[in-house]
Amino acid sequence: RNLDVNVLEAEEILLSGWAYKCFVAGEVNKLVSWELIDKNVMDNMVKVALWCIQDDPFLRPTMKGVMLMLEGITDIAIPPCPDSSSSSA
Repeated sequence: RNLDVNVLEAEEILLSGWAYKCFVAGEVNKLVSWELIDKNVMDNMVKVALWCIQDDPFLRPTMKGVMLMLEGITDIAIPPCPDSSSSSA
């Protein structure tokens, strides 16, 4: 689910905003449930995913661009936060 409502804290968490915060903080390991993971591979997958969910369709890569990024042929720039409201928390 993209939106998680924590009843105990009465706080909504937007998945894309949380993922972006983990990425910026260098804590992409929080995004997966297993421990053995190549940090560079995970960083690249998260960057591509964040590019793909941008609100502005013109910022989203083409499928060809996604494939080139995932294959390591194209460099992946740091994506902007996909939801402006999540950057203020």
